Formats: sequence, structure tokens, C-alpha cells
Amino acid sequence: MKPVRSLARAMLSGIFVVGGCRNFTNPERLAPTAKPIVDRVEPLLEQVNPRIPTDAVTLIRATGAVQVGAGLLFATGKLTRPMALVLAGTLVPVTLAGHRFWENEDPLARANNRVHFLKNVGILGGLLLAAADTQGKPGIRWRTGHRIGHSRRSVQRAVRSARREARVAAARAASTARRLPG
Repeated sequence: MKPVRSLARAMLSGIFVVGGCRNFTNPERLAPTAKPIVDRVEPLLEQVNPRIPTDAVTLIRATGAVQVGAGLLFATGKLTRPMALVLAGTLVPVTLAGHRFWENEDPLARANNRVHFLKNVGILGGLLLAAADTQGKPGIRWRTGHRIGHSRRSVQRAVRSARREARVAAARAASTARRLPG
């Protein structure tokens, strides 16, 4: 299954690496489209840290850089689960800013944006699957439950063994006490 996972990760990350490079080098073309979303998140960004730039061009460039870095790590199989979540996190605002089909008056533009919106939703689904994929290895939940069960059984064995040893020790003490004079 590893070749399939590797190929799928490379295929899924390609759009982020190419698009991220394009957006990093030429963010001005997307600034008017991103402006409504940037205006909505600007107060939140200022609450988090007032030094975070809130202009659309800088945020588009930063998103592009994150997409390139996370896409390359994801494609090469490094930190795949966290990078899938990072890519998913960048995809949501990009989709909401760039493919607002419900606002288009032109039927052709509406249909085009709807297709791109649904494409991004599908990519988001793939990224969420990749984030949950343990690559055939047991997940943390299973390993934790397995360890707890193993520990519980070990404690039960230790208790049984201690009781058995206590009974044997008591029997030896009683036997030794009967042999003592007086």
C-alpha cells in the first residue's frame, strides 16, 4: 500500500506546491478577491497579535509560502498527518475567498466557481483522510487502549501472584510455628 500512498500524496500536494509558488510570486492578482475575507479576519488577527500584517497581499504571500512548504513535506512523506491539516487549514479561506459562486450573477461564472468550490471541498476531504491515515500502523487511540489493557492484566497477575505468595508464606509460617516447642 505504500506506493499508492506515496503517489496519492504527491498528486494531492501538487496543486498546493504549484499554486503556492504562483501566489507567493504574484499575490497582487488575488488581492481584490481576498479583500472581503481579509477584512473579516483582520480584527481577529489584531487580537491575536497586533504585529501580524493584515494586508491582503502579505497574507496571500504567507499562505503561498505555507502551502509550498507543507505541500513539499506532505509529498515527501515527512510529517504527513500534521501537514495534511495545515494544507486543509489553508484551503478553507482560499476556497471561501476565491470561489463564492453564490454571489455570481453570471450563470457561466457561477457554474465555473461552483465547480472549483466543489473541487476544493473534494481536496479538503482527501486531506482530512490523509490526516487521519495511520499508514497501516495502529493509531494512538488503539495503542493507548492496548497499553491500558496490558497494564490492567499485568496488575491483575501481580495481585494474584501476591495473594498466592501470601498464602504460601502464611502456610509456611504456620508449619514452622507448629514445629517450635512450647
